[in-house]
Amino acid sequence: MDFQLLVNEAFRASQNAYAPYSKFYVGACVLVEDGTLIYGANIENAAYGSSMCAERNAIYQAYCRGYHKEDIKALAIVADCKPLISPCGACRQVLAELLNKDTPIILGCKDYFKVTTIEELLPHAFIGECL
Repeated sequence: MDFQLLVNEAFRASQNAYAPYSKFYVGACVLVEDGTLIYGANIENAAYGSSMCAERNAIYQAYCRGYHKEDIKALAIVADCKPLISPCGACRQVLAELLNKDTPIILGCKDYFKVTTIEELLPHAFIGECL
């Protein structure tokens, strides 16, 4: 799997971010089993709670197109920052439910990236099986 390609595509997605308040442009790219790339960018709102993170936008797009966790091969999340970007708590919760535990999550910046999983990012997650 070409993680650098996913990082590059996620940076391409970040160009569609709407971030007039934070000026923090985040992009995400989901790779699904048939090779389709699905993009997401952060979209802010003056009512901050109405904002949406790039990775949730990308994952929700995948599900809206009929894909499910078993179809998702990898997710890249990027921003031009140091240290590496990492998903917020809300995104980690969503990813814990909508990705397989071992799906590669690539966290990237301009110079390098790191591959992790949701299990590493959110151990002991509260998921549907807990109910």
